[in-house]
Amino acid sequence: MSRAFVNEDNHHEIPFVPPRADLPPGVPNYVTPAGMDALLKEKESLLAELKNTMAGNERDNPGAVAVLNIKLQMLENRITSAQVINNEDSISDVIRFGSIIKLDIGDKKQIQEFQIVGVDEANLKEGKIAFISPLARLLLNKKTGDSVTLQLPRGNRTFKIISFR
Repeated sequence: MSRAFVNEDNHHEIPFVPPRADLPPGVPNYVTPAGMDALLKEKESLLAELKNTMAGNERDNPGAVAVLNIKLQMLENRITSAQVINNEDSISDVIRFGSIIKLDIGDKKQIQEFQIVGVDEANLKEGKIAFISPLARLLLNKKTGDSVTLQLPRGNRTFKIISFR
């Protein structure tokens, strides 16, 4: 068929939207109360952005509307599957989801603090690691004074648990 007969105005490609943080199939979507609040605020923000985008002429930027709708759908899936775990009110003698752990890292005697959180909350710069990460999996159910060894491509790194809350 000749290109002369193709209506290019009606031809829209579906935009690529990067997926949310990986959550393996069958793994529950645990979130902290703060993580759930962040997801709900993100939803409010996306809905406001969609409303503003659609206040103009949707035909002017159909790709933006499609991207926002896809992001909202992915976010809504995360919110509906979220299981809020609130460990702030209980005391435990082992590290659990939501715990904040002070670690002595390797031979350098470098002290760092991490919190075990949901996949959407994880942010290494803020010291938040996903509960499905290799380090978090090693730390879960450990106690103060325990050590864990994480196998890395460039050698192993040992973490000693100084304290947690």
